Amino acid sequence: MAKDKTAEQQEIPKDIAAMSFESALAELEEIVRDLETGDGDLDTSINGYTRGVFLKKHCEAKLKEAEARIDKIVVGADGALTTEPLDDA
Repeated sequence: MAKDKTAEQQEIPKDIAAMSFESALAELEEIVRDLETGDGDLDTSINGYTRGVFLKKHCEAKLKEAEARIDKIVVGADGALTTEPLDDA
């Protein structure tokens, strides 16, 4: 019998993939607050946790995309401004 993939191994659901970083983060924060109170039933908590994993993955991917687009501004020897990729230092 094949094991089910964990949420970390599954594709991000389309509704989450369409979210902005800010929307996904806000929903993730709400889920964390709900889980911390412990008021919900077990199924609701498990579903919230699973959705939270996908939201976290989505937020991390959005941050990586943003980091890849960031350039640093450099002043050349002739005084001209140019850009180059940001170092991972």
